[in-house]
Amino acid sequence: MELWICRFCCVLLSLFTGLASGLEITSTGPTSIEKASGQSVKLDCQFSLAPEDSGPLDIEWSLLSSDNQNEDKVVILYSGDRAYNDYYAPMKGRVHFNSADPKNGDASINLTGLKSSDSGTYQCKVKKAPGIRSRKMLLIVMVKPSKPRCYAEGPTQEGKDIVLRCISGEGTNPLRYSWEKTSNSKLLPSSAVIDSVGGTINVRNASASASGTYRCSVSNRVGAEECTLYLNVTPPPNTPGIIAGAIIAVLLILIIIAIILFCCCRARHRKKYEKEICNEIREDVPPPKSRVSTARSFTVGSQRSSLGSMSPSNLHEYALKPQYDKIPSSEEYERPPSQVPLPPPNAAKMAGPNLSRMGAIPVMIPAQNRDGSIV
Repeated sequence: MELWICRFCCVLLSLFTGLASGLEITSTGPTSIEKASGQSVKLDCQFSLAPEDSGPLDIEWSLLSSDNQNEDKVVILYSGDRAYNDYYAPMKGRVHFNSADPKNGDASINLTGLKSSDSGTYQCKVKKAPGIRSRKMLLIVMVKPSKPRCYAEGPTQEGKDIVLRCISGEGTNPLRYSWEKTSNSKLLPSSAVIDSVGGTINVRNASASASGTYRCSVSNRVGAEECTLYLNVTPPPNTPGIIAGAIIAVLLILIIIAIILFCCCRARHRKKYEKEICNEIREDVPPPKSRVSTARSFTVGSQRSSLGSMSPSNLHEYALKPQYDKIPSSEEYERPPSQVPLPPPNAAKMAGPNLSRMGAIPVMIPAQNRDGSIV
């Protein structure tokens, strides 16, 4: 029983000794620091030891996670009399202990080439058995505003509302914008309305006096940038003249198009007409008569004209005439009817028997009265 009481007393004594150890964090600097990207910062962590702190010294800097479900990231470590500067890959080569021998009570670190991703809460934890102490610091890495772009929005004419814009692509909020006129009277137009958050200036019912050079400045807690803009307010255009000119131009174009179409249609119609004329066969014009057919028709016509005055004997004699089997020559065709040669006198003798002997076919000749009518 006494043995158990002694052990319990030893445990209590050790706990009391650990709580009353001499290890202390002596840094009293600010716990929140704001820096611009690209700059360097020193995170201060000074400590002191007591004779009873006899264990090994361990120093650990970690970046605390904003989400409790994620683990904290150890940035740099000192253990076993050795510093591990490249413990955290994103800060490799950019984080170092401020002292070459942290055992002397300086656990501070230096961060160089700051980035916006370096922002967060850092914790310095010093352990030397039996004592453990820690200190937290908030680091805010702000991005300096980039050079803004200035431009005018809308038509820069008299009587119009003109909007001047100033936009910075990068920069940690809050960003503040300011405008000033640097030429002429160096006074902003009386109708100008400035938006310091959006970076705009609205000049209502602009006049020619609003022309000039304007400068826009954008800034935050770590830096500032600016840009310049020249505004030229022009008189309003002659709208009726422009409309009239546009109408005349349109009419001229339409007239030219109509002329071109008319010429093309006319040329096409003429070409089509000429092609039809070349291929057309005129049905109303009879073909030219040959000399043979003309001569034959003339002979037959003359013969027929005298048929009514012929007697039966004449008809018999006319049937025996050889003119039907003879084609007149060109000389005979051109000769007048009075000069047409008469048949030979002995042609009458070639009747009946002679015709039968020659292979002719007998022809019945109708009878005729004295007055010449056919019976």
